[in-house]
Amino acid sequence: MSLIRQLWLVIALLLVLTYGASLLIGISSSRHYMQQELEIKNSDNANALALTMSQLDKDPATLELLLSAQFDTGFYRFIELRDPAGEVIVERNAASPDGSAPEWFIELVNFTPPPGEAVVQDGWRQFATLRLQSQQRYAWDALWNAALNLTGWFALAAAVSLALMAVIVRFIKRPLQAVIGQARAIGQRRFPVIAEPRVRELREVAHEMNRLSQSLHKMFERDSASIERLRYRLQHDSLTGALNRDSFMDRLDARLHSDDSEASGALVMVRLSNIRELNAVLGFAATDAIIVGLVDVLGVLVQRYDGVIGRLNGGDLALLLPGLDHSEPLADELTQKLDRLVTSQQHSPSPSVASAICRYHREDDRRSLLARLDSALARAEYSPENNQPALCSSDTAPLFSTREQWHQALEEAFASGFMLAAYPVRDGTGELLHHEMPSRLRLNGEWQSAAIFMPWVRRLELDTHLDMAGIDHALERLAQGSDAVSVNLSTASISDARFVQQLRERLIARIGLAPRLWLEVPERVLQDAGESFRAFCKALQPLGCPLGLEHVSHSFGQIAELNDLGMTFIKLDASLVRSAVRDGEHRAVLQGVVTLCHTLGIIMIAEGVTSSEESEWLFEMGLDGVTGPGVS
Repeated sequence: MSLIRQLWLVIALLLVLTYGASLLIGISSSRHYMQQELEIKNSDNANALALTMSQLDKDPATLELLLSAQFDTGFYRFIELRDPAGEVIVERNAASPDGSAPEWFIELVNFTPPPGEAVVQDGWRQFATLRLQSQQRYAWDALWNAALNLTGWFALAAAVSLALMAVIVRFIKRPLQAVIGQARAIGQRRFPVIAEPRVRELREVAHEMNRLSQSLHKMFERDSASIERLRYRLQHDSLTGALNRDSFMDRLDARLHSDDSEASGALVMVRLSNIRELNAVLGFAATDAIIVGLVDVLGVLVQRYDGVIGRLNGGDLALLLPGLDHSEPLADELTQKLDRLVTSQQHSPSPSVASAICRYHREDDRRSLLARLDSALARAEYSPENNQPALCSSDTAPLFSTREQWHQALEEAFASGFMLAAYPVRDGTGELLHHEMPSRLRLNGEWQSAAIFMPWVRRLELDTHLDMAGIDHALERLAQGSDAVSVNLSTASISDARFVQQLRERLIARIGLAPRLWLEVPERVLQDAGESFRAFCKALQPLGCPLGLEHVSHSFGQIAELNDLGMTFIKLDASLVRSAVRDGEHRAVLQGVVTLCHTLGIIMIAEGVTSSEESEWLFEMGLDGVTGPGVS
């Protein structure tokens, strides 16, 4: 039984006991008082009537008339006059009149005061004895009416008291519910802080709960930050902060074998061609400063195109820009930035920078891709205009040549050429967690993956159309009895309030399907749409949809925050998995992430798994699920 219900029961019991005690005391005292009054009245009436009769002639007719007149007032049960020998001279008896008091009440409070007695004198001798008794019905009715009045007034007082108690209980219940909600949240590995109430006892409880919540949250933040520092040290170049060679190559491999929009894009190589001369003339410190400046300049491009930058060796930098399908605008922007960097240097010799751009596609061979890029970079180094990027020749013709053609083709595909592929995600026992469902569009008579059409979907701002089509197809599949499915949502959709509202309406209409619809968003949504993402999570949490992040590789410092947002699962990027498989220190990072996420109740899934042996190793590391080409 809840504390509030027990409190109400105690209040009701106290009111009943108070009413019962008041009624008992009131009726008892009134009964005793009326009994005394009736006894006195009987005695006084008998004495007064006997005195009157003593002064009259003792004519029987006169005496009978006097007694009859007194009896007819209706206040007596009986009046009798007896001579000294006990013979009845005059006698009158009356039945009890009708009254308002019920019989059970009369039996409960019944009392019988003694009759009044007096002697009637005839001169100096005793003429007769007078006995009389008043009617008790009027006393019983008075007691009954007093009980009713007491009950009515007490009911009114009880109603007012209960109303006041309802206000007080609500005042007490609000902080109690807040503490209960906080305790439930801590049990779910979330750590909110609540307002401390004004009631001292409740304030102390809330204060201690807040201390516990903050302590746990800080502990997880420290662990997250520690793991993030270790990951950063292992994956990033100590001088520039760019990815080191191994991490960059792992990231490139993961993109070449993915099945989403990041499976195609642009790969850029930038080389500081005269690094040896700069080292010899300016010294290592000045040359390092030039390299750091070059990374800072290129970082602007990386941030704009949601890419990554890596330092492959001393003077070679590489940029991975997923989703970029046109190299010419990038080449012009890259030329301007490199020219600005070179002209800003005030020493001699000035840095000589060469660059090359190569488009990559899903399932490209990494070695051949880098060989083509290196050949283009060699041409750029020996060209007259050294800062102009060299472009690799493309071996794939575009599906459509104009913006209008792409727009029309995409709209037609959304209407009649849309489907969802299915890739399993399995746990350590081989059971299916869900199917990943990337979108496929029928373009130019063939089914195309997201790597082909997503750049144009984003350019034409059709992200929400594509995502809503995916949601509708996934719900239809679930309605037909399918296993759980996972649908990818873009950052643009998360930030669109209208899309979120439509998604809520669809899920509410099919609320029974929501727990089997896993929704995942890219990791970069934390930086690109932080507030919108929070609103999105808050809107969908009550509906029971598992929410998660995909391609997670560097947001481990925000794991505690992810749990506060209600994240159910995290899919680790294939590049992190590759690094952990290859290197023991990266394995420690993975182990720490898995331990921390399990402590927070977050499901950990590895992407890009290539073999059953790799799956077994990952499950031994504590991961909950795997997906990739090696998972059938």
